[in-house]
This record gives sequence, C-alpha cells and structure tokens, in this order.
Amino acid sequence: MKLSSPSFGVFIISVVLFALVIAVRYLGIAIPVISGNTFEMLLVAYVAMLVGVIFGNI
Repeated sequence: MKLSSPSFGVFIISVVLFALVIAVRYLGIAIPVISGNTFEMLLVAYVAMLVGVIFGNI
C-alpha cells in the first residue's frame, strides 16, 4: 500500500473539525452538533485525515 499526502481540502476539513472540538471543549463555546459529541467529532476528523492519506488525492 502506497500512502500519499491528503488533498488540501481534506486537510482543511480535518483541521476545522479539530479546531471546533477544541473550542467547544476548552473555551466553552456552545456548538449544538459538537457539544455533546466531542470524542466522536475528533474521531471523524481523524478518519477524514486517514482516508485522505490512504486513498490519495480525493
């Protein structure tokens, strides 16, 4: 299996999700979709990055 860097779009999606989770968890910002699901949203951000690395430039 050959790994490649993720596309810029996938990278940005992952970073934005991560930043939103950090803002909810540590800054106390209330975002309804993320507030109760911080672990799951971090998992989604990781999986997005993982898919981008495994499948290349999608």
